[in-house]
Amino acid sequence: MAKKPPEKQKLPQTKIKVGFDNETVDLALDQIAPVKITPPTILKGAKFQQILASIREVGIIEPPVVYRDGKSRNKYILLDGHLRIAALRELGETSVACLISTDDEAFTYNKHAHRLSPVQEHKMILLAVKRGVSEARIASALNCDVQSIARRRNLLDGICKEAADLLKDKMVAVNVFTILRRMKPMRQIEAASLMNTANIYTQSFASALFAATPKSHLIEPDKPKKIKGLSDEEVARMEGESERLQGEYMLIEENYNRDIMNLTLTKGYISSLLGNARIVRYLAQQRADVLAEFQRIADITSLGERAT
Repeated sequence: MAKKPPEKQKLPQTKIKVGFDNETVDLALDQIAPVKITPPTILKGAKFQQILASIREVGIIEPPVVYRDGKSRNKYILLDGHLRIAALRELGETSVACLISTDDEAFTYNKHAHRLSPVQEHKMILLAVKRGVSEARIASALNCDVQSIARRRNLLDGICKEAADLLKDKMVAVNVFTILRRMKPMRQIEAASLMNTANIYTQSFASALFAATPKSHLIEPDKPKKIKGLSDEEVARMEGESERLQGEYMLIEENYNRDIMNLTLTKGYISSLLGNARIVRYLAQQRADVLAEFQRIADITSLGERAT
C-alpha cells in the first residue's frame, strides 16, 4: 500500500513591522534634538567640509533619520545624520526632509554605515559623467579638485575585470591601482587575492608584491624596477622566492581536492568499522592503541583538528 506523502507544514503568519513611515516629513531644524554633541574638531575636518560642499552643490541626498519624541508631539530625536544637520545649520537652512523611524533603536545608525570603496566611488563618478554631470560639479560636491576626479574616473584603466571585482568593496589605497597597472592581468589577480588573504590594502604592501613579481609577469619587463630601500640583488631574490612559493602553492592546490576526498572516504570507512560491535570488541582486546586512533579519526569534525 502506497504511503501518503507528508503534509506540507504551513508557516505561521506573522506581520512584518515596517521600520520607517512611507513618506518623508519636512521638519524645522529646531524640532530635531540630537542624541550626541558633535565636537568642534569634527566640524573643522575634511569629512565635514566634504558634506558641506556636497549639500551646497546638490542638496541632501540621504534624509536624516528621526524618531518621534514621546514627551512632545513637535519634537523629534535625531538617530542618524548629525553632520548633515550641522551642515544645514551652517548653510543657513531652517528645515529638512526626514525619514521617520517607527522604533527608537538603542544603537546608532551610523555604526552600520560603510564608506564607499575607491572602486565603488569610481563607478559612481562614471555614472554621474554618463548622465551629463560635469567633472567640475562633481569635484565641487566632493570638495576636491578636478584632477582628483579625473584620477578616480580613470582608476580602473589597465586593471583587469577579475582583479577589480576582487577589490570592489575593499578600502584600497588609490596608489595601489597604479602599481597593479604595471602587472599583467594574471599577476593582478594573484596580487588582489593575496591582498584579500592578508587583509592589507596599502601602497607599501602592493609595492612588496610588485618587487616579488617576476619580470615576465610585468607589462614592461625590460623596464628596471625602482623599489625604494631595495637593491637589485634583493629584488632578484624576492622574485626567485616568489616563483618558488607560487609553485608550491599550485602543487598544494592541485592535490587539495584529491586529499580531501581520500580523507572523507577514510573517515567514513573507519566510522563504519566502529559501528560493528564485534570489530570494536576485538580491537579493544587485541589492539587498543589502534582502536584509540580510529576513534580519534572518526571524531574529527573539521580538517583543522589533529588526530593525535
